[in-house]
Amino acid sequence: MIGALFLYPLGYSLATAFTDPGSGFLSLVHFEKAYELYSTDIAFTLFIVIVSTLLTALISIIIAGILTLSETPWLVTALRNLYRWPLFIPFIVAAQCMRTFLAKNGLMNNSLVGLGLMEPLQATSFLDWRGIIITFVWKQVPFVTLMLAGAMASIDRATIEAGRNLGASRLRVLIELVLPQVAQTLLVGLVLSFVTMLSVLSVPMMVAGSQPTMLTVDMAFRINSYGDYGTANALGVISYLIAGTVAWIYLRHNMKREAQA
Repeated sequence: MIGALFLYPLGYSLATAFTDPGSGFLSLVHFEKAYELYSTDIAFTLFIVIVSTLLTALISIIIAGILTLSETPWLVTALRNLYRWPLFIPFIVAAQCMRTFLAKNGLMNNSLVGLGLMEPLQATSFLDWRGIIITFVWKQVPFVTLMLAGAMASIDRATIEAGRNLGASRLRVLIELVLPQVAQTLLVGLVLSFVTMLSVLSVPMMVAGSQPTMLTVDMAFRINSYGDYGTANALGVISYLIAGTVAWIYLRHNMKREAQA
């Protein structure tokens, strides 16, 4: 199953990406074409995924910190009941929901107008790069938070109570005592989220159909419109390299951490 569904397609895509269709010899012609046509989209993809990952980390830390350290029961209960919902929603459904939520006359703007917080003429559409980031963050925060909150819950409470007894605020306890102990779990969640967001097609295609766009949309376009598997596979190799770089950074950090231990 692994050979048929993963290894063979991977090997075929790599061979196609590095083969000149005219001569059949090894060549970088597909990569030259990919860079010439889609260099802006490569930078756009990196921007979207990196910003989404950073925002996911920030929001996940805040929610997990509240669940672990908050002394307000109703707030903890509300967050615990709400934050996990997007975890069970597929990306394509999340993209469709955001199309109606973030549109100029969508639910978000209509709600703000109805509450008197905004004039109807001030309504703007978020169906662009902002919508992609909002969708990615909304979808991935529950996954990272679930891992992070579980790691925080396993920490010895005596450490937290000692910090609080010495006069440290909950924010300082979170940053200086809790986060260093769960940093490895956070890093794993962010690496998995980075790779997941890098591979999603439905969100950039449905939420923001304008240029620039993400590499997944470019790959689908080259295949569906031109049957150009060579350039599409070259873009796929670039995606492999981006994901592989992130994985290498994680492994290097993990090995350094184990060597120090």
